[in-house]
Amino acid sequence: MNSQIEKLYKIAASDKRWIIGLMSGTSLDGLDIALCQITGAGVSTKVEVKHFKTVSYTNQIKDNILAVFAKKNISFEVLTLVNPWLAKIHSEMILSTLSEWHVKPSEIDIIASHGQTVFHSPFRLHKNKEFGNATFQIGDGDHIALQTGIITVSDFRQKHIAAGGEGAPLALYGDCLLFNKIGVPTILLNIGGISNFTYLPGTDNFDGALVTDTGPGNTLLDAVVKQFYPHMAFDEDGEIASSGKINYEVLNLWKGLPFFSEAIPKTTGPELFEYSLLMSMSKENLGVVLNPKDLLATLTLLTAETITDCIKREVPNWKDTRKFASGGGCHNKFLMSHIHRLLPGSNFMNPSVLGIPGDAKEAVLFAVLANETISGGKTSYGDNPSVCMGKISLPS
Repeated sequence: MNSQIEKLYKIAASDKRWIIGLMSGTSLDGLDIALCQITGAGVSTKVEVKHFKTVSYTNQIKDNILAVFAKKNISFEVLTLVNPWLAKIHSEMILSTLSEWHVKPSEIDIIASHGQTVFHSPFRLHKNKEFGNATFQIGDGDHIALQTGIITVSDFRQKHIAAGGEGAPLALYGDCLLFNKIGVPTILLNIGGISNFTYLPGTDNFDGALVTDTGPGNTLLDAVVKQFYPHMAFDEDGEIASSGKINYEVLNLWKGLPFFSEAIPKTTGPELFEYSLLMSMSKENLGVVLNPKDLLATLTLLTAETITDCIKREVPNWKDTRKFASGGGCHNKFLMSHIHRLLPGSNFMNPSVLGIPGDAKEAVLFAVLANETISGGKTSYGDNPSVCMGKISLPS
């Protein structure tokens, strides 16, 4: 037997597995690295987050990704080059972080790498009847496995598409296993570059569980900050937005985009919610060019209203649910004040109260997906595709 296959067999049969979960989202702020000790699988899954760190991307890393990010026309040569290059960068970040934590690579069983999404194209966006849903992530798993010497599970989204899904959001699968509480309906909101939420009805068979993107999260806000405040990475606490004036005419124009009225589950990305598109809409339709502060104020409310509109529409009992919020957007006090106002009586807790740090949640969820691929695979998730996701790369 191949020694790596034998090792994988032993890992799958073990009571505990040490898995590193990796996540790099559309905000391109860095690589989230979560070291998890996972026991069990399926509904018996237990996770203990031993360490967590976000390794920031340098401007060079961001620029190289942006050269192929969410654009219809790119250099195919650059895409081909950046795919393994980013895997090497991620590998170096993993090894450096493990050294910082005084953990040897040989102590790690599995790396779960989401990779970096560079284009997300569900049918609802491209509408080409010859093709179905599609998505593409870079940061090749074989390169990570060879560079780190650790078995790597990557490219999770393709199996979901093969099973009839849109490849996103995948949060439902980890949320069901980690956060479901029998008899207690739960909403888990994630505000990253794009916003999404999971609804767990609190049943033992996950019937009625759903997950969907709602629209923009931080992606448009960060684009405005980059355009007008290049010395800043983001609008901290929404301070700039809170000093602006909301233009409700522009807001309602943007909310008229077809995506917001489409049936769930649905996914989207910066391919649709792109800064120049919304700016041209307000200029061409209303003759309005907003100043940066008013623009941020209006976009912040766009994010808040499209999140809360979707929750109210799709979760009739939303008032009776416990609620959690994670992702970079949950730190935006101005944004969260809108959400609390629009969902009166709601208290959004941090998942850390359940043992999963909010900022680590997405990386942890991919560690859980890898654990299911290696050791689980028998869980049903209601009407959602019940598949194990990810390709396995051996170090040698």
